[in-house]
Amino acid sequence: MAVRRRQRLGPGGGRALLAAVLVCLWGRAAAERVRYAIPEELGRGSLVGPLARDLGLSADELPARKLRLSDEKQYFTVNEENGNLYVNERLDREEMCGESATCSVSFEALVHNPLNIFHVEVAIEDVNDNSPVFSKPALELEITELTVPGTRFPLEMARDADAGSNSQLTYELSSNPSFSLILDDNPGGKKQPELVLEKALDREMQSSFELVLTAVDHGDPSRSGTVQVRINVTDANDNQPVFSKRVYEARATENLPAGSLVLQVMATDADAGSNGQVFYSFSNVPEGFRRLFTVDSDSGEVRVVGPLDFEEKNKYIFSLEATDGGGLTSHCEVQIDITDENDNAPEITILSLSSPVPEDAPVGTVVALLKVRDRDSGENGQVSCELSGEAPLSIVASSGGSYKVVTTGALDREQASEHGVTVVARDRGRPALWSSRELVLEVSDVNDNAPVFEEAAYSAYVAENNAAGALVLRVQARDADAGANGRVSYWLAGGSAGAAGAAPLVSVEARSGALYAQRSLDYEQCREFTVAVRAQDGGSPARSSTATVRVFVLDRNDNAPRVLWPAAAAAAGEAAGGAATPFEVVPRSAEAGYLVAKVVAVDADAGRNAWLSYELVQASEPALFRVGLHSGEVRTARAVSERDAAKQRVVAVVKDHGQPALSATATLHVVLAESLQEALPELSERPAGAEEAAAAAAELQFYLVLALALLSALLVLSVALAVLARLRRAGPPAVLRCLGAQRFSLAGAAFPADFCEGTLPYSYNLCVAAPARAVPEAAWPPPPPPVPVLSAEELLGGDFCEKPSSNSSAIEGEVSAQPDLPQVCKTVSTYYSP
Repeated sequence: MAVRRRQRLGPGGGRALLAAVLVCLWGRAAAERVRYAIPEELGRGSLVGPLARDLGLSADELPARKLRLSDEKQYFTVNEENGNLYVNERLDREEMCGESATCSVSFEALVHNPLNIFHVEVAIEDVNDNSPVFSKPALELEITELTVPGTRFPLEMARDADAGSNSQLTYELSSNPSFSLILDDNPGGKKQPELVLEKALDREMQSSFELVLTAVDHGDPSRSGTVQVRINVTDANDNQPVFSKRVYEARATENLPAGSLVLQVMATDADAGSNGQVFYSFSNVPEGFRRLFTVDSDSGEVRVVGPLDFEEKNKYIFSLEATDGGGLTSHCEVQIDITDENDNAPEITILSLSSPVPEDAPVGTVVALLKVRDRDSGENGQVSCELSGEAPLSIVASSGGSYKVVTTGALDREQASEHGVTVVARDRGRPALWSSRELVLEVSDVNDNAPVFEEAAYSAYVAENNAAGALVLRVQARDADAGANGRVSYWLAGGSAGAAGAAPLVSVEARSGALYAQRSLDYEQCREFTVAVRAQDGGSPARSSTATVRVFVLDRNDNAPRVLWPAAAAAAGEAAGGAATPFEVVPRSAEAGYLVAKVVAVDADAGRNAWLSYELVQASEPALFRVGLHSGEVRTARAVSERDAAKQRVVAVVKDHGQPALSATATLHVVLAESLQEALPELSERPAGAEEAAAAAAELQFYLVLALALLSALLVLSVALAVLARLRRAGPPAVLRCLGAQRFSLAGAAFPADFCEGTLPYSYNLCVAAPARAVPEAAWPPPPPPVPVLSAEELLGGDFCEKPSSNSSAIEGEVSAQPDLPQVCKTVSTYYSP
């Protein structure tokens, strides 16, 4: 089972606590660091530790929190169901960390809802899986026979790739009476095997020896490696090379160019000749060292031949060997420290990006998690981050080189649907290096805008008599939102488009906003109306706005002029069976310009369609009369002569100014006579049947009068006196009253029905002849009772136009009760609108 260690704040507890409090101000908990330790060489799927439990997550929270690891190289994996951390691939400590004393892998664990980051460190512990290795299959030594017993000969040390106690070696030498083995401590803490000559050699007796040197590590179980030691006994070479130092130290900056000198070693040999000549070489170093450094065999100069990288390895330790011409050797240790240069720009990794973000997200919402790492050390590896670009975002430092990008202001998708910012990471090296990473944050729509009409009030003009379904107007509203939030529909919200309970005059198409007429419009009934159109979007909840549409109905010339006078009176007379035919009396003494009558007409249309003009189209004497073009006044064009017929018929046409023009005709009957009495005979003329009936009646009347005259003069006188007394009480007869100054009006069919629609600036008398009947003159009825006199104000005042007054009804009854009344005199006051 892996060993678990958990650290909450790490070193510098006070500063970490302050940092945690600052981060809490943003609504996020401080990140925790979880540590595990496992041995190397574990198989795939091996358990590392219960990560979810150590992070304080329960099994029920795992599906919602979405525990996962960062996207770096995945040595490990986490189980989504139980939250345990497992090995994802075989781990080789030597391959991962080389000769480093410690080896660990760090990564981040991310959880969501809320978003947070945890730092996890797994220490890889060494396992004794490497045996000691010698660089050569055999060690060759040449020892002169003159060598004094007790002389030491350093042997090559074995190399063990493991760490700690697993790399600590001891040595054993196969048994031989002439040699023994001792171990000497070198400055690096390692054991240096040395071959000790136990007794003098005699080349003539034995010229060579073969021994076995065994290196054993301290692992459990231990591992070992062997090498053959071959000793040749030579003639006297009794001095071995001696280095000036046992340990050589040097510093080299990384990225040194190839061929640069690092250091120079020096060894001397007291022998002369070839036995005193020294040659330098590497002593049992890994092949990787030979790719980075080289040593000159004659001068001992150590130079760089490959690239040095501080981030890969910051210190190199190896051994050099000095060999003289006689085969004697000595060893020294070389330690080269690599100094860092600012050759690595910061690396930015996006751990999480929450995009899109709703535009109503509160200030301080975390939208991204970043990790910034610089492989350099010291100030070269110290990094600061900032955001560039116009966006309501800021970056906040977290623990372990992590950063949070949070919102600093309100987001508005209608102003900017996305925000692009650049994360710039800069180290403190000289010169400073930097790197950048683009972040694009999309903003999702929220229904925060109501539809807006292009105009607050619309005006539309529609000609009357339009076809049902005709387009009236098209309104347009725009919604700055997107998708369903910006999809606008139109509805009628009310107005004066139709009477209560009646169908509306217009309808609106929901998608296009087009207003259509529901039925044909009539200018004379409705000249304008107003409707309210509501635009509503498809959001939830929906937003809406209203615009007013005012529709003006344009007039068309669809109404002909209507003659109020004399057309209405003539029609009434004809409807009564010719009982009353209106006529005008013109004295024969009338001069040119005498006002005969005024044709009064109205037009229900408006504008030019209601401008009326009058024209004389037919007359008994065309040269006798003329009509005013705009006034409708019929006047004499010349003086009346004796040759002119007593009865004249004048026909005038009334036209409007529409396109095309519409017209109506008015017929005037004119009697040329100095007085009404002169006009009566002309009015008594009837057709043939009527004349015969009139003649018979006249003859009968003559005989009756003659008989009465013969009865008695006294009776005549009595009757005459009675009649005169009766007339004195009742006033003059109706015929005489018509000619007098006192006038009265009777309501009857001869009066214009719609005279209230216009006004006349004057009044004139109209007399209508009663139909002739065969009544004897002696049957003259008694005079009618007094009739009240109505003034023009009484005639036109109140609601006289709509219903007859009580006086009018009484008068009409009186007139109808006297069938033999020879004539009825009426005074007509007519008003018209010019």
